[in-house]
Amino acid sequence: MSALAPATAKPLPRPLARELGDLGRGLAFLAPNFVGFLLFTLVPVVAIFVVAFTTGSYASGVDPVSGSFWIDARFCGLDHFRTMLGDGAFWQSLGNTFVFLLAVPFSMAASLGLALLLNQKIPGRVVYRTLLFLPTIAAGLALYMIWRQIYNQEFGLFNQILSAIGLFEAGQGPDWLGNESLAKPALLAMLVWVGMGGTNMILYLAALQDVDVTLYEAASLDGAGEWSCFRYITWPALRPTTFFVLTTNLIGGIQIFDQILIMTGGGPQGSTSTILYYLYQNIYEFDRLGYAAALSVVLFGIVLTMTLVNWRLNRSAREA
Repeated sequence: MSALAPATAKPLPRPLARELGDLGRGLAFLAPNFVGFLLFTLVPVVAIFVVAFTTGSYASGVDPVSGSFWIDARFCGLDHFRTMLGDGAFWQSLGNTFVFLLAVPFSMAASLGLALLLNQKIPGRVVYRTLLFLPTIAAGLALYMIWRQIYNQEFGLFNQILSAIGLFEAGQGPDWLGNESLAKPALLAMLVWVGMGGTNMILYLAALQDVDVTLYEAASLDGAGEWSCFRYITWPALRPTTFFVLTTNLIGGIQIFDQILIMTGGGPQGSTSTILYYLYQNIYEFDRLGYAAALSVVLFGIVLTMTLVNWRLNRSAREA
């Protein structure tokens, strides 16, 4: 009886080998992004949820005797969240945050109006589009410092214009950023101006250019006016874009921070402080890391809730 030939692995069918090779190359391309997400997003988020239920100085070190690593933190349960219920600064910051969200619908309406205007065949429209988009690509720090100078009480451009038309004496205009009743409206006006000519306008402009012009031609033959064309043709075509713009603007609006830090520092008397700025203060000024982490959890819950509500209420636009 002859000896059996040694078993050898059969080569994979060529299509399957090719698929596995493509899968391996795809995973290799995705690996850097996945590792970056794991290290810089997922792990910090999990850490924040853990720290939110702890308290202490969070100082760490190595025991010289045992060589064990230690950290000064202990579980405190829901203490931070109970503290928020009686924290007036938290509620003031939360209320201010929702007030600043009022800039979102006005900014979106202004962006749509500019997009409708620049979608017309007017001379120099490319130049106008560029000029309106420039503030978006400018550094936020420089932009907000310019606006702080515009609102300056003594030599700001805004008060100089009011002085030129005779409303106030030179150097005697309102202190726009130093007055509790004027600071929030001043910041709201700035937020609308910054947002109306940026990405929102470009998105609306792109959506308008995708609308079939034959629909307008057919509507005009039936005697439809401009308002009817906008109501029954343009606006339905813009609903998916509006849903996307609204969602991203709400998420960005609830996290307003740079403008507050540079222009008002949360003042006067906390009248412009937002929840994100209050979170920043708890970390770097009050040295309350656990409480700041709890604020982050609350902020996460607010953003998630607003996104889900918007997602549910705009089902038809989402499907479109």
